[in-house]
Amino acid sequence: MKKGIYRTLAWTGIRKNKKLYLPYLLTCMGTVMMCYIISFLGTSSTFGEIKGGTTVQQFLGMGFGVMSVFSVIFLFYTNSFLIRRRKKEFGLYNILGLGKKHLAVVLFLETLIIAAITLAGGLFFGILFSKLAELAMVKILGGTVAFTLTINFSSIMQTVTLFAVIFALIFLNTLRQIHLTNPIQLLHSENTGEKPPKGNWLIAILGAVILGAAYYLAVTIEDPVTAIMIFFLAVVMVVIATYMLFVAGSVTLCRLLQKNKRYYYKTNHFVSVSSMMYRMKRNGAGLASICILCTMVLVMVSSTVCLYIGAEDSLRNRYPRNISLDAVTENLEELDGSASEQTEALVQKVVEENGTQQENVLNYRTAVFGGVIEGNQIRFDDSVYEERMDNISNIWQFFIVPLSDYNRLMGKNEELAPGEVILYTTKEMHYDQDTIRIGDSEPLTVRKQAEGFVDNSVDSMQIFPTMYLFVPDFEAVTQPLLENSLMDDGRRLLSLHWSYGFDLPCDDEKQIAIEDQLQREMDELHTYSKDFTDFRVIIEGVASERADFYGVYAGLFFLGILLGIVFIFAAVLIIYYKQISEGYEDQSRFEIMQKVGMTRREIKKSINSQILTVFFMPLITAGVHLAFAFPLIRKLLLIFGLTNVSLLIVTTVCCYLIFALFYVIVYRVTSRSYFSIVSGMRGE
Repeated sequence: MKKGIYRTLAWTGIRKNKKLYLPYLLTCMGTVMMCYIISFLGTSSTFGEIKGGTTVQQFLGMGFGVMSVFSVIFLFYTNSFLIRRRKKEFGLYNILGLGKKHLAVVLFLETLIIAAITLAGGLFFGILFSKLAELAMVKILGGTVAFTLTINFSSIMQTVTLFAVIFALIFLNTLRQIHLTNPIQLLHSENTGEKPPKGNWLIAILGAVILGAAYYLAVTIEDPVTAIMIFFLAVVMVVIATYMLFVAGSVTLCRLLQKNKRYYYKTNHFVSVSSMMYRMKRNGAGLASICILCTMVLVMVSSTVCLYIGAEDSLRNRYPRNISLDAVTENLEELDGSASEQTEALVQKVVEENGTQQENVLNYRTAVFGGVIEGNQIRFDDSVYEERMDNISNIWQFFIVPLSDYNRLMGKNEELAPGEVILYTTKEMHYDQDTIRIGDSEPLTVRKQAEGFVDNSVDSMQIFPTMYLFVPDFEAVTQPLLENSLMDDGRRLLSLHWSYGFDLPCDDEKQIAIEDQLQREMDELHTYSKDFTDFRVIIEGVASERADFYGVYAGLFFLGILLGIVFIFAAVLIIYYKQISEGYEDQSRFEIMQKVGMTRREIKKSINSQILTVFFMPLITAGVHLAFAFPLIRKLLLIFGLTNVSLLIVTTVCCYLIFALFYVIVYRVTSRSYFSIVSGMRGE
């Protein structure tokens, strides 16, 4: 056999099946392009010169790992559609004398051609659009960049290596399928029907139970810590349940429709339900995959868009004032001593020297410790830290605040008797006991639950909920706890804080200058003043931290959009292949129906009935998944300081409606392709 025949057969196989291979090639190119862009941005030197750029690159590094895993799974999945469609062709080659070794050479050359086209095209467009992606990312971060097109050869090698491995694995998997199947099976593979899966009711019920359990976990979680632990378990449960329900439940649905004589014995329903009955196992898996991809897109895009839009709110939760000072000491006398007075005077001096003034001043004292709530007792002994992984859902952060500071900051005039306390809890947690004990101290009577308190930067940084205890005699409550909090290794479980913060009516540049000057002069006080021996002051400013803060949210936002686009393309391709492959399978059936008198109008009604019955199930189910996942997502976003629930609701609804519109457009295009195949004419 001439060597040229292999190349001819390989190229002819791709060209003759261009209706299948063209979308596959375009999707592979898109995947290569996205991988290169993510790798390019993750190593670009441009971001090293922009504030927040390093943070973005860390997220993009993780994004390349996600894209690598997804590319393997997705390309394997879509390649299975191509191989199934071409098994008849391979069987014919085999019967005509082309051995499996020769067929392996043809498949190898086909793989090389596909790999060469997709890598060349994907890298070309990746290099072309990488600068546009870089400009967009720099714009989000608020930086500047030169309009010079650069090529990152390390990213090219990384991308080429990844996809060379993927295509090699796909080739080996195709050889495995061809090797294990005889020529007659290959020749008739397209006409081989699938029996409905056995035990459909059992699997469907089990899937419903698993899905119900996942939904229950999502809506009943109360604290963000548990939400982190449960999230991935809930995701796995939803994925498993979705496949079980779409594969087994869809067959069960067809059986129920068959039993409904009024529905089943109609021209447009009879053909579609009978056809779906024997192909629903594979069809259900495809629908489940579409549903999972839709849900991933909706969750990822809505969450990251909401985080980015609400970044300023989250920033102010993290930094309640333009400039915040947090002094830490281990001595009650120093908390109210001259050190705090000197610090306040220094702040006033620096602010006046820069020609501005303080606004919205915060000034209060706290005693801070972590512990576990057991009944009405707060345990904060050393054993809590040794057992914290077993009690992680019960861990809280506690702030004891003088009642006088609470009244001054909140404009209240509350009065408490000795032994009474007012409580306030964050992160939507609740405490429902009438009394509360701190360690082995006497119980404090909970007089009332406060409606709120000033934002605290320490609370916003923690994933654990916070409980504020407003007490009438700060020293009487704190001193015994302070004495008992010193451990044998020198650690102290309780610390005393003086929090001071203020806003400034000036731009970011001036704020940064004030913060820098304040930091320099505060360092001098720490060095030369005896009053600052155990009084350590930490200074933070919104303006200086804004770039890194936005780097986190911009990185998540940009990565969410990129991965969302990739997942949408994946869903579209699966939908397209599903319609095309089923169209070819149904073509002979509808030809017979036409010969026995079924009109093309009736064929179109039957097609619409079949497609509408199952096509919108993934979209509707994805919406249900998203609705039940909303409480879980909301808890997770609290960790990022996002407390604007209204913004999250609006963003989620808008994302779903936009995606639904896109989904309808895909439905219209693919249904026409299906109709064109099965009826021999184009749909209107």
